[in-house]
Amino acid sequence: MAEPYLTLEERIEHEIEIKGSRFICVLAPVSSEEAARAVVAGRRELHADATHNCSAYVIGGDRRVQRSDDDGEPGGTAGAPMLETLLRRGMSDVAAVVTRYFGGVKLGAGGLVRAYGGAVAKTLDLAATVTMVPARVMTVTVDHVLAGRLENSLRASPYEVGKVAYGARVGLEVLVREPELEAFSAWVATLTAGRAAVEPGAAVHLRESR
Repeated sequence: MAEPYLTLEERIEHEIEIKGSRFICVLAPVSSEEAARAVVAGRRELHADATHNCSAYVIGGDRRVQRSDDDGEPGGTAGAPMLETLLRRGMSDVAAVVTRYFGGVKLGAGGLVRAYGGAVAKTLDLAATVTMVPARVMTVTVDHVLAGRLENSLRASPYEVGKVAYGARVGLEVLVREPELEAFSAWVATLTAGRAAVEPGAAVHLRESR
């Protein structure tokens, strides 16, 4: 079953210093693995002179995509603790890059794990987050004579209207949060006097309603 998760309201950057080494963490909201890779590539270009640019990202409501990269740090001491921090905090659709400028003092494996995981954790503490909740794409099909009124009512409602397809009948895609599915179907039935067909479609996530 799909579960809620947290994502970022906006991109954020924060720096910490440990024994002379600078750890610059950037967290960015992303909607795809391609976007996450672009964030990582951008930081590596910006900080091409850094000792390391380590990264981790989680994509999807089911967190189906999870990647991490130590970028030359000892295996499992950078990307993995960054990824673990994102997962432990319930985050998804987020890319993290921690840039290290070496300060001359080696931290050891345990110190690196704490430094990289801690850089992500401290940045998350400062970040504005959004709760994303399970939802469904509901397709509402009606005759043309009812379509205009229904579309206007939907756009004035709390429900989110997606694609509208015109054919022999009109199909409207509406994004509905799971706790509201039953009420939505009843609302459409009342509005159209039972003359609309409502079919559930793909599972998605939406911002939690306020």
